Amino acid sequence: MNAPGVVARRMFAALSVRNFRLYFIGQMVSVSGTWMQRVAQAWLVLELTGSGTAVGAVTALQFLPLLIVAPFGGLVADRVNKRRLLFLTQSLAGSMAAILGVLVAFGLVELWMVYLLAFALGLVGSFDNPARQAFVMEMVGRTRITNAVGLNSVLVNVARILGPAVAGVLIVTLGIGLCFLLNAVSYLALITALAIMRDEELDHPGPRPRERGQLRDSFAYVRSTPRLFVPLLMMAVISLFSYEFEVVLPLMARFSFGGDADTFGLMFAVMGVGAVVGGLYTASSNDRPAASLSRIVAIFGVAMLAVSLAPNLGVALMGLAVVGATGTSFLAMGNSVLQLTARPEMRGRVLALRAVAFLGARPLGAPVVGWISEHLGPRYGMGIGALAAILVGITTHRRLAATDSSSTNLVRRE
Repeated sequence: MNAPGVVARRMFAALSVRNFRLYFIGQMVSVSGTWMQRVAQAWLVLELTGSGTAVGAVTALQFLPLLIVAPFGGLVADRVNKRRLLFLTQSLAGSMAAILGVLVAFGLVELWMVYLLAFALGLVGSFDNPARQAFVMEMVGRTRITNAVGLNSVLVNVARILGPAVAGVLIVTLGIGLCFLLNAVSYLALITALAIMRDEELDHPGPRPRERGQLRDSFAYVRSTPRLFVPLLMMAVISLFSYEFEVVLPLMARFSFGGDADTFGLMFAVMGVGAVVGGLYTASSNDRPAASLSRIVAIFGVAMLAVSLAPNLGVALMGLAVVGATGTSFLAMGNSVLQLTARPEMRGRVLALRAVAFLGARPLGAPVVGWISEHLGPRYGMGIGALAAILVGITTHRRLAATDSSSTNLVRRE
């Protein structure tokens, strides 16, 4: 077989698994709708208030429950059937999108309603996120997990291209409400995929019995395992200061480049194109050492800095493509390191802590970055995130290299 064929086969290996293939297709539709809603929600709040702080606040409310509830959600994911749990969480999330769509379509929406529904969606996500992350291992096993995580990153970022692009067009033509209604319908794709999976082909690890101190044990386990603790700490810092694009980009689109919802959608879409490249790169890699995380996150920071200093939209778009590629590669590699390192009986809780680190930190950073972007300018909001990423890359390189040298056999165990 020629070299391109080998690469292609390795790149899409996880799709040979029927259950993961169904999941992948359902996710593609559902996540596209989710990205459409995320863009529409940010623009809706901006239209209602004209405030960057308010945009940051709605993002904070959506991710605040993850900071508090996700560890318990991970414990639930370790105790129950993940497929059944996902049926419930996906149905609830779709219902909330439908409610918001109806409120907007009939002109009944008020800011407090957006805040309330964002918070409720965050509560559902606290159980959905760790279950979805851990469910991937049950579908594909250890030998294909890195590939599956990379392909899932590609999926998310193709959706990031489609969702914002469609949202930008719909907002300026048919109205914001339709974005939320279409997102509600999109959840049916993943619910259908879950319904027709073959349960006998899933590798259920078995539910964990109820025991005292299980949450406390998970924190102690992560803290004593540098290969888990350092990537989680990196994700927390990046989320806190750098990954606030839903706050910064609408402000940059409007105030830095004089654009509208189309401009905002284009900026997100270009990031998505770059992210697809980053996801495919990760999916085609046989082994990505933990030390790669520090190098990639430093490049991510440099690209963000270039966007913050961009003299025009064209230059900013080129920088955003690199931001998308490196940001996605960092998250996919980090996810793979966590899944391969965590013990099976701890996997749900470790991935819940990933949700806390990456998504739960958003409520703390979003209002701050929103305030800075509103009062000092969105370029400053982007620039602070860039400096944080560069510093994280520099300060963690040596520690991650040390975990690689002591954990090579663990990562290659499959």
